[in-house]
Amino acid sequence: MNQIAPNPPRAPRDAWLKAAYDVLTEDGVEAVKIMPLAKRLGVTRSGFYWYFADREALLDSMITHWEDKNTGNLIARCEAYAESICEAVLNLFDCWLDDSLFDGRLDLAIRNWARNDAGLAERLALADARRKAAIQAMFVRFGYGPEEAEVRTMTMIYTQIGYLSMQVSEDRTLRMSRMSAYIEVFTGRTPTAPELDRFMARHDMAVLSSGTAPLSAPV
Repeated sequence: MNQIAPNPPRAPRDAWLKAAYDVLTEDGVEAVKIMPLAKRLGVTRSGFYWYFADREALLDSMITHWEDKNTGNLIARCEAYAESICEAVLNLFDCWLDDSLFDGRLDLAIRNWARNDAGLAERLALADARRKAAIQAMFVRFGYGPEEAEVRTMTMIYTQIGYLSMQVSEDRTLRMSRMSAYIEVFTGRTPTAPELDRFMARHDMAVLSSGTAPLSAPV
């Protein structure tokens, strides 16, 4: 039987989750084990049991965090207020540029993990279905037919998964300069300069009045 530490642990619950996240994204789920995590945190393993019944409970907490953060925020961005499909897709693009909304490293780690975990594969399939439904509904909301909305949705999803699986390292300024072109590819429409201005401002970048390229980028 697991022993509960008699005194409050030195490492809080979030520290265990952060350590587990680091190991998962660096070395895969097989490396996420209690003793190595305790050593990483510089504490005894007994503190682990203040927060988690066992290793499986820790892993489940990580999966739940991924579902809430990545899938939850993606859906929220799809449902956010927008006056045009271009603005709606730019809202969704926030996820690809802001790690606080969508964690690409975690998403890739979960997908790799699911290859050998049938239970997680089911949860991943459900998450992907929810993401697809949200993006498709976004297109339908702006007048696209169901079939066209689905094709455009899958084009976006497959592109982003490709970014993650190929671990693309792209200069931020270059990527931002291509946003207008990406919008045209995904929607068939051209975003306005004000729409691009608002998007760039959210990500601490400035654009030319034509809305075609960034003037500066954060260091």
